[in-house]
Amino acid sequence: MLQPSDDTICAQATPPGSGGIGVLRLSGTRAFAVADAVLRHARPTRRYRGHTLHRAIVANPRTGTPIDDVLVAVFHEPRSYTGEDVVEISCHGGPLPLRQTMQALLVSGARVAEPGEFTFRAYINGKMDLAQAEAVCDIITAQTDEAHRAARSLHRGALSAAVLAIRDILLGVLARIEASIDFPEDVGDLDIDACRIEIRRADAEVAHLLDTAKRGILYRQGARVVLLGRPNVGKSSLMNALLRTQRAIVTPIPGTTRDAIEETLNLRGIPVRLIDTAGLRATDDEVEKIGVERTHAAAKDADLALVVLDASSPLTDEDAKVLEGSASRPRLIVANKSDAAPGDATPVPGAIPVSALTGDGIDALEDAVADRLLSGSAPAIDEAVVTHARHREALAAARNRIGEAEATIDHAMPPDFLAIDVRGAIVELEQITGATTTDDVINEIFSRFCIGK
Repeated sequence: MLQPSDDTICAQATPPGSGGIGVLRLSGTRAFAVADAVLRHARPTRRYRGHTLHRAIVANPRTGTPIDDVLVAVFHEPRSYTGEDVVEISCHGGPLPLRQTMQALLVSGARVAEPGEFTFRAYINGKMDLAQAEAVCDIITAQTDEAHRAARSLHRGALSAAVLAIRDILLGVLARIEASIDFPEDVGDLDIDACRIEIRRADAEVAHLLDTAKRGILYRQGARVVLLGRPNVGKSSLMNALLRTQRAIVTPIPGTTRDAIEETLNLRGIPVRLIDTAGLRATDDEVEKIGVERTHAAAKDADLALVVLDASSPLTDEDAKVLEGSASRPRLIVANKSDAAPGDATPVPGAIPVSALTGDGIDALEDAVADRLLSGSAPAIDEAVVTHARHREALAAARNRIGEAEATIDHAMPPDFLAIDVRGAIVELEQITGATTTDDVINEIFSRFCIGK
């Protein structure tokens, strides 16, 4: 569990393995002293101006043996990432100089940082709020341009600013209520109509943010899309066409695909986990039976199913069973092999005609999948966007408390009750920025970080 600490911490901030440069980061009250114990350079680290870069030699603090020629970046508190004194040492990126330099820092009084501890210190030192801290991890793990833009928006504080603006509305209402309770002679009776107007304004702003959650979370987490259908309708060919590469084995023999094959696809900015599955049919083949069972499991967990039919042949009983079995799930029906179909008709009304062989209809299919996953919402994410389930849940809880406040007004209950409801909504909003978040939530968030961040 992460706790505020005066320890000086260090970790490798770049990925493991070999590279041109590897960066080791120090942060804490003794960061400059620890650095000076291993660096051979012109002057003590503390005497360098902040945000400057200097050449030095790292040496074993016990033997004086040189380890590496390095560049040293110096940041004085509070103008650093963590808000503390920070030193970043850029070594040659081989495992050996990095390991030896790291060991020298540990011998000189630093300790290895916990996962996310640098960003945790930035959070507790007021360099960023909790939502912005979460965005750091999102920026690192973003798989598409849209996911990266959403993470950058969160890191810049767009969501935090929107949440704080709503909180300020509710704080104004709360101030009215408490003033009317504590100083009735000075301020008179509570203006209920004015409170109602402000509460409804806050509710509208919360509702607007909640409307962004579906697409925001989708851009960050991605979606699972499964290909379903009887054998030999061209599911594997369709997967290859969507991926623009020969990922799945394709043969004219029914039952070629025996297990689920997964691959990631950037579909209109949505990270999609595309899953090709074994054909759905009754079979005595034990291996194929296992594949069919896995197909059902994949379909159950999917965000969307693409039910693939063969447009070049009439519907079969197996097709009918697949259509019936997927009717209760989010799905799109795809009529593959449209290039060999008689006329323009599709096997099922509303099916999307495509040809995995020629590529016809693939772009239209991608548009249809993206539109279905986004539920038609506009993909623009320049505004404040909710990208975490935690934020969505806090906003939903705040809206419930706002609704309770409106009900309190409608039932003409005493101002004390209204104050409780409004204060409860404020507390829920502050869960997002971390002003009232529990230690368990904070530790769960930072546990997802890598050690160097």
